[in-house]
Amino acid sequence: MMGLDSSDNINTPLLLTQSQSHPIKRTGTLWTAVAHIVTGVIGSGVLSLPWSIAQLGWIVGPFSILLIASSTLYSAFLLCNTYRSPNPEYGPHRSASYLDVVNFNLGTGNGRLCGFLVNICIYGFGIAFVITTAISLRAIQISISQHNKENETPSEFADAYYMLIFGIVQIALSQIPNLHDIHWLSVVAAITSFGYCFIGMGLSIMQIIENGYAKGSIEGISTSSGTEKLWLVSQALGDVSFSYPFSTIMMEIQDTLKTPPPENQTMKKASTISVAITTFFYLVCGWAGYAAFGDNTPGNLLTGFGSSKFYWLVGFAHACIVVHLVGSYQVYCQPLFANAENWFRLNFPDSEFVNHTYTLKLPLLPAFKLNFLSLSFRTAYVASTVVIAMIFPYFNQILGVLGSISYWPLTIYFPVTVYLSRSDTDAWTAKWVMLQAFNVFGFVFGLFTLIGCIRGIVTEKLG
Repeated sequence: MMGLDSSDNINTPLLLTQSQSHPIKRTGTLWTAVAHIVTGVIGSGVLSLPWSIAQLGWIVGPFSILLIASSTLYSAFLLCNTYRSPNPEYGPHRSASYLDVVNFNLGTGNGRLCGFLVNICIYGFGIAFVITTAISLRAIQISISQHNKENETPSEFADAYYMLIFGIVQIALSQIPNLHDIHWLSVVAAITSFGYCFIGMGLSIMQIIENGYAKGSIEGISTSSGTEKLWLVSQALGDVSFSYPFSTIMMEIQDTLKTPPPENQTMKKASTISVAITTFFYLVCGWAGYAAFGDNTPGNLLTGFGSSKFYWLVGFAHACIVVHLVGSYQVYCQPLFANAENWFRLNFPDSEFVNHTYTLKLPLLPAFKLNFLSLSFRTAYVASTVVIAMIFPYFNQILGVLGSISYWPLTIYFPVTVYLSRSDTDAWTAKWVMLQAFNVFGFVFGLFTLIGCIRGIVTEKLG
């Protein structure tokens, strides 16, 4: 869930509804596109995959990862051909963002719906980042307490304090005008995301060796009833779908590619390579985590190693998560800030509160600019994500809801609808039936996982 050092090129256009001016020279290659996709997809969601496989079992678990990876790749192939119009290889019109594609091919009505869904997902990502950060900070404290043989460990109520600390940091960082000023934060966050993923995989493999055998079963964790198993399966599938937030950054990455060869050809190759790498990574991490813990697989893989003799490595991995999420929060929210503030400035051009910027100079600090709209809106936004995270601090269920909301409309419905609007595919032909079946499958799958994850949140809250 993280962008590369060019994250402002990748993520900023997500919230825009009109084509932007493009750089004169595009220098991206197959391998830079692969790097962007892999780094943009792999993130904290990978830590929930062992829990997902634990609910689904040895056969259905990996199969669900392969199924969602395949559908994501097929969707990417459909989107690759929409970057240029009317010809997918030589058309003069370029769509620099996902919303550009929807607006240009399906009209502003669909564009508004798409924008709303993207904004909801970004807001949800912020909530998930707050929850995950609190879990990691508490895990660090527990690990230190156990190592020092202290009887007192932090309660779950301590999460609220960690969330407040994270919120204060994000309020300060949110006052940075835009992503162009925080390249360094994106670079550090990208590096740390790979760090904690590899540590989690390595510790899981070491745990399997220590156990002497691989835990787990074909049917997954047993439950008290078939109904309870069904809801846990739906939550697990929602978590898996969250692990492939790929479609919404496709156009931004394709817009960086040089020609020849045509961008769509390069992007198809890059998508295939990237999904293969990511899926292999996910399968190994999910398999190793489940094999290490079996029925006791935690919702967040790293929290299962709190008492490990490698506590210092576990603590470092959790610290990497915190650093990663500090950067991720800004990478995803800064575009939303810019879009909202531009809307206010467009509609209230005479408002001093909205438009006037003050320059402040404090002792020992460089001068910085302050706008009251930015200060109030961004502070309120961050505060709202922290408050909701405090009310619903449920890691796996929140990830599942986000994956369920975004999977069908953003990964399947819009790519299929855009493709059909551009092609000469006749109704009820074999190709048309296949695409519509793909669309219906995505809708049913997304609805099933959404209901299960919402039920999980309600059950956890009431329980």
